[in-house]
Amino acid sequence: MQKGTDFVGVAVVYFCHDGTGNFLMARRSANCRDEHGKWDIGGGGLEFGESVEETLKKEIKEEYCTDVLKSEFLGYRDVHREHNGKKTHWIALDFKVLVDPATVANGEPHKFDELKWFNQQSVPADSELHSNLPRYFKLYGEKLID
Repeated sequence: MQKGTDFVGVAVVYFCHDGTGNFLMARRSANCRDEHGKWDIGGGGLEFGESVEETLKKEIKEEYCTDVLKSEFLGYRDVHREHNGKKTHWIALDFKVLVDPATVANGEPHKFDELKWFNQQSVPADSELHSNLPRYFKLYGEKLID
């Protein structure tokens, strides 16, 4: 049984920012499940027995080698996609998370080709973003700006 395909998966998704208008994104490598070369914000599946907060802190530490300084729950989304010809369904619990940019590093170089800080003026074109990010930015828009 696989999360997201055999049953609805729950993911914790995070928009990491520095408190001054910059936010962190990672370019997905060829080793990722899908959307290779696309820019994405962070996320990870909720594991049985872990709290949402524990998952948020664990995933940010694993992916970006940093700690959560402050987090804000933004809302949730139903995420319906198709992967390898199978329909997927995830519930995404979305957070805005303050991190210290001086401590950020690529903790998963096998999954991310690079990490980069962006601001509203430097966001990559929609064609360069993970397929769910344009909807995410539209949904949360002003809540993401410091």
